[in-house]
Amino acid sequence: METKKKIYAAEDAQDKSLSIRERFQIREKTFLSEYGALSAHANRRNKEQNTCNIRTPYQLDRDRIVYSNSFRRLKYKTQVFLSPLGDHYRTRLTHTLEVSEISRNIARAMRLNEDLAEAIALGHDLGHTPFGHGGETALIQVHSPHFSHSDQSLRVVDSLENRGEGLNLTREVRDGILKHSKGFGNIIPSTPGETAITVEGRIVRVADIIAYLNHDLDDALRGKVISNTEVPDICIKKLGKTHSQRASIMIEQLVYNSGPQDGNFVLDMGKDTYHAMIILRKFLYDRVYRSPAVHDEFVKAKKIIMGLYDYLINNPDAMQIELEKMEMAPWDSSKNKLKRSVCDAIASMTDRYALDLYSKTFFPRPLV
Repeated sequence: METKKKIYAAEDAQDKSLSIRERFQIREKTFLSEYGALSAHANRRNKEQNTCNIRTPYQLDRDRIVYSNSFRRLKYKTQVFLSPLGDHYRTRLTHTLEVSEISRNIARAMRLNEDLAEAIALGHDLGHTPFGHGGETALIQVHSPHFSHSDQSLRVVDSLENRGEGLNLTREVRDGILKHSKGFGNIIPSTPGETAITVEGRIVRVADIIAYLNHDLDDALRGKVISNTEVPDICIKKLGKTHSQRASIMIEQLVYNSGPQDGNFVLDMGKDTYHAMIILRKFLYDRVYRSPAVHDEFVKAKKIIMGLYDYLINNPDAMQIELEKMEMAPWDSSKNKLKRSVCDAIASMTDRYALDLYSKTFFPRPLV
């Protein structure tokens, strides 16, 4: 209580001309640990003339992401199961929201910047393709072996949203979005340059994995792709039997085992939890993601992506129409390569939009 009184007294003593944002940034210095990213030190991609008087830079980034077209389209993008009929299966949007909540909980417990963690989490999958990783694999094959949804997410916020103006996010949020995933790489990577520049960004990467390990297992059980008896015993023993138990244990182990080490804040989940998570991830890859119920549908989805890519490459006017519909940067033949713009258009489509466009483009239409 005395600490609160001191904080409020200090605020009252401040110049009355200080904005709400400035007062909050002063308060950040009192409740964030030394490893937390202060919003007052945020670096925006491009300088802006007007500064928000209420929201900090990270809070502003969060709002820009939530109000973007790309964020809204996530509700019709696949997480694991293509266009599921059941109401309770995850989509790319619900996955994003779960990652956001996990990230905030971890950041709060570690006295780090919740707003930064939330902004990175909400934007981490904006560049994900339709049909989940099947769509990503298709674009890798037909567009570029270097295509990745992480790079595309950064491209969305930098160059595609707002009719090409981008969202002008801060460096810290952009870096976290770019480095949130490395496929089947280490859950907690240690390679220099591979990890985010902020602890909050590194937390989002782990939160992303915690989220999908739990909800993909949950959805696979719901869809009867696997049964409870097939889940490895060590995962049940070390992580728990239910979604709630698994999530709680993973989060708690990360919070309690992480901390300062040789001047840096090191994330650690404990040997047993980390090992169980690796086994669970391999189990999901082998028994769920590569199962006939999932893989066979992805094969079909890849053909749709490849067909649309070929069609739009040969019909730039049609591609220009698609970019306009999505309110993205128009194709400028003097600046942008056609293949790059076609990739942008397809990666931004939802599952149902890609299916509808493919049907209209390649299926015969009988006269009425």
